[in-house]
Parts: sequence; structure tokens; C-alpha cells
Amino acid sequence: MHPIVRALAVAALFQLAFDVAAQTITSGPTSTPTALPITAVSDCHADGTEQHCMYGSSTYHIVGPTKTEEMESQYTDCHIHGSETFCVNSHGEDVQLLVEGEEEHSEEEQEHEESGKNCHFHAGVEHCVGGADEEPTCELNVRHYNVPLRIGLLFVILVTSAIGVFSPILLTSFTRMSQRHIVFVMLKQFGTGVVISTAFVHLFTHAQLMFANECLGELEYEAATAAVFMAGLFLSFLVEYLGARFVLWRQNKATQSDTEDRSQPTVDAKSITPDSGEVRDTARSDDQETHGYVQSHADEQLGVMVLEAGVIFHSLLIGLTLVVAGDSFFLTLFAVIVFHQMFEGLALGTCIGALSSAHVTFAKKMLMAAVFAIITPLGMAIGIGVLNNFNGNDKSTIIAIGTLDALSAGILAWVGLVEMLAKDWMHGPLRISKLPRTVVAMVSLVAGLVLMSLLGKWA
Repeated sequence: MHPIVRALAVAALFQLAFDVAAQTITSGPTSTPTALPITAVSDCHADGTEQHCMYGSSTYHIVGPTKTEEMESQYTDCHIHGSETFCVNSHGEDVQLLVEGEEEHSEEEQEHEESGKNCHFHAGVEHCVGGADEEPTCELNVRHYNVPLRIGLLFVILVTSAIGVFSPILLTSFTRMSQRHIVFVMLKQFGTGVVISTAFVHLFTHAQLMFANECLGELEYEAATAAVFMAGLFLSFLVEYLGARFVLWRQNKATQSDTEDRSQPTVDAKSITPDSGEVRDTARSDDQETHGYVQSHADEQLGVMVLEAGVIFHSLLIGLTLVVAGDSFFLTLFAVIVFHQMFEGLALGTCIGALSSAHVTFAKKMLMAAVFAIITPLGMAIGIGVLNNFNGNDKSTIIAIGTLDALSAGILAWVGLVEMLAKDWMHGPLRISKLPRTVVAMVSLVAGLVLMSLLGKWA
């Protein structure tokens, strides 16, 4: 080979080798990410409810320990699993390290991964629909709870419930609004829809969720929810039937006593009907009308008391449900419960306000309303007291709450369908009311059904 050609070939090879080396130095390896050789972190300190540790000049967030758990001054034997870094505590357990900045990214990714789920809390149990299924756990789920916020919002629920239940009573007691007023009709029919929707959409559905909980296991009797619901229905019927029989027995006993004390009726105490010429005992007829009037109002009062009993069970569980829900869903659930309690308060308050003042005093009406107003805050107070020990996945808790939900559903179904819906529409004034009043009442009824059912999406 010619010397000049040989020299040019060697120069070309050197130039090619130089270009490759330069490219390697400037770009670096593309397949292997750089990582800090972390062996241990120290100088650990609390930052609010979180713990941060140092490695060199970098700050790391320790995932797991909170104020309610043990925080350590250092973590050793750090190692990598996949793309995550873990260190070992004094008990030989792994704790995860997150570099500040990566934590926000991790939370955003987690929210994105869980965006396909529709989750809500009921009695401390998180129910999710859609998204990726995870292995269920029945142990106590330790969460961070903002207790001061829960205590403050307890009074908000108290005021909201009071506004809902006291408003109809005060309107009928201190204004000219009667039971036949169109506003009162609207409130009563809206309340009827609320009670019916609460029974089926809220209580019955929640009872099914409780009895279907995987931590309870497979029930040998699959119709447990429907059976307890039927028991509540029958119990409501039995209470009202026996109450009506008792009132009738007392009236008959009083009538017999009056008859024995009364002397034999004279001609003056009788009158002849103009149509048939038959003799009619005027005194006995008046007594029957009076006793029928008294019995009617006694039945109405008993029906309202049955309604309040079902509402009280339900509201107590609502307060507990709200408090033990995790902070991630607490404010959303709180907003739903505020409307829920106001609507339910209007329903109960309208029924209480409709009671005759001649048989139920104003003070007794206010007392019945006050019991409803304080029952949900009472449930919240109980929940705050057991906040760190309450396990909604415990078998006994599931059975107790599911039974109360289904029982309350049966009670409210009886009251809503029989005492409120059928009584007003099939046997009451709305059966013969004029078209405008009928339309307004029907729209109010449907509005109560729809709005309360809509709230069932979140609570």
C-alpha cells in the first residue's frame, strides 16, 4: 500500500475513534439511571405529622410513622426494590423513603391510578366500585384524622338539623299557616319522598353493603338484609296496631263508665231523624264522634313516634359514619350529610307540626324535634371517642350496623309508604284535591325522592 494512502487510513481511524469517545462522554449511558448510594439516613425529625431524615444534604420523607406511631432517629441497611428505596428500622421492618418533590409526584400518580374508582365510606368501611381490585384487609386501618375539624363541624350538623326540624313546627305554631296551606303541603310531600328514598336508597343499600362485606364471610342465609328489613316493617305495623287497640280499649272503658253513671235516657235526650223516622241517641252519637276524633289523633301521634324511632337509629349511625371516614373523603361526605339531615329534619318536623295542638302541646313538639337535632351530633361524639380504635371491618361491628340499617329501613318504609304516602294520597285530602294542588304536591313528592336518591351516590 502506498505510504500516503496508509497514513490517510490511520488518520481516518483515529478521527472515528475520537468522535465515538466524545459522543459517549457528552451523552452518558442511557440505560442506567444515576442513583445515590444511600446506605443509611439519620438526623430524623418530626415535621407536623410526618417524619423527615437526612442523607448528606438531601431530605427524605419516611413513609409510615405518624404522631400515633413510633419515630426513630435513624434508619439503616437502605436498599432498592425496583424503583423504590427502603431502609430498615430497629424492629427489622422496611420503611420507604421518598425524596421531597418525588412525594408529590407519587401522590399524583396514585390519584391518577385510583381515578377509576368510585369510593365512599360507610361506618368506617371504604366501599369502592370500579378500578383495580386490591387484596381486602380486615384489620384496623390506621388513618390520620383531623379531630379539631370534626369537633367544629359537629356543631354545624347540630345547627343544620335544628333548622330542618324546627322550621315547620315554628311556622305552623306562630304563623297563620295551616295544614292545608300550599307551602305546608309542599313540605309534607317533599318529606314523604325523603323518607321513602332514605329507606330504600340509603338504609337498605347500606345494609346490603355491610352484609356483603368480605370480612364477614359468606352468609349462610343470603336474604339476611331482606329478612331484617321485613322484621322492621312488621315491627312498625305491630306497634301501631297494638297502640290503636290500646287507645280503643281505653275509650271503650271510658264510655262504659260514662254510661253506667248516666241515668236512663229520656225523650229529650233522643231525637227523630227527619229522613227515616228512626230514633237516634244523640248523646251516644256525639260520644262516638268524639272518641273517633281522639283515636284518629292518637294514631297520628303514634305514627310520628314510630317515624322518629326509625330516624333516630339512622341518624345515630350517620354521625358515626361521618366521623370515622378518612380525611380523603370526610369533607365530601360532610357536605352530603348536611343536606341529608336538613331534608330528613324537614320531613320529621312537618309530621310533628301536623299533630293537633289540642292533643300534643307545643313543648312536647319541641322536645321531639330536639331529640332529632342532637342525635347525629351525639353519634359524631361517640365516633370521636373511639376514633383510633374503631374497626368498621370487625365482624361484630358489621353485623350490628347492618342489622340496625336494615331494621331502620323497614321502619321508614312502613311510615313513608303507609302512614305518609297512602294516607295522604289514597285516604286523605289529596285524593279529592283540585288539579293545581295535586300537581304541586306530586312535583314536591318526586323532588324529595330524586334529591335524596341523588345524595345516595356519595352517602
